[in-house]
Amino acid sequence: MANIRVMSWPIEPRALVALEAVVRLGSFAAAAEFLGYTQSAVSQQIAELERRVGARVVTRRPVRPTAAGSVLLDAESSVRAAMSRASAELGALADGAAGSLRVGAFVSAAQTLVPASLARLRREHPGISVRLQQSETLRSYDALLRGDLDIAVTFDYDQAADPPPKGIHRELIRTDPVLIVVPAGHPLAGENEIDVDGISTAEWIATPVEAQGLPNIRVSDAGSPQRLEFDGDDFRTVLNLVGAGLGVALLPELALADAPPGIVSRPITRGLNRYIYTCRLQTTHTPLPVRKLSQYLHEALAPA
Repeated sequence: MANIRVMSWPIEPRALVALEAVVRLGSFAAAAEFLGYTQSAVSQQIAELERRVGARVVTRRPVRPTAAGSVLLDAESSVRAAMSRASAELGALADGAAGSLRVGAFVSAAQTLVPASLARLRREHPGISVRLQQSETLRSYDALLRGDLDIAVTFDYDQAADPPPKGIHRELIRTDPVLIVVPAGHPLAGENEIDVDGISTAEWIATPVEAQGLPNIRVSDAGSPQRLEFDGDDFRTVLNLVGAGLGVALLPELALADAPPGIVSRPITRGLNRYIYTCRLQTTHTPLPVRKLSQYLHEALAPA
């Protein structure tokens, strides 16, 4: 076992930043490109960190944190989150109607409801510049704590809850029911609601909704080679697959906005909901751009 030393002098913060980047990106070269350093400089920072600790902080092939590295990564995460909160608090004290806003949103929200809220923000606060990125829930949580996002639109399912980590404030803004989508000519298209257990596996277009939201559902004819698997997050593609008669799928109601012709959506007998949230850092004061966009998103996503 390595002879880990208790250090009596501070660690360089940039060395911790380099360690976090190396582990998150999986290589020294990628970390160097991300940080704007040379690969040699990153290697030197990690080597100096290991000299001070007296133990390896990462394994090289593959790149993984050691036990000592994990301790340092926890410290880096705490420092970064604290600095992110401080930055948000200082921005809130200024409370101006100018500045920048970094927004993360999952795909169907970014495609449908976020644009209208951003347009309203621009009309009412034209001095605020915005950067929008598509970002799924876990990635958004990490980006908020790292200070890379100011606000995020996230989701989880009632059968696959995904609570945010400590330090993130989350507010529910909509319950989004999951529906089954079938081709217009499907025998079940005329039903008021559809029992998913009665549908052959061969008919399903597998989507992330089924994997995350209905882990306990087992449709008949398991293992049929005719089943279509869709590996992606763009539900518009799934809608087009259904419209082409290639199968049926489970999709949240929000994803059905501006659905193409040739499909029918119905409730399922075994109810399932997706929950949509706004998330920001847990702070005493919230910057005006974050407050305003959160307000607009709540109003846009609230049930009619």
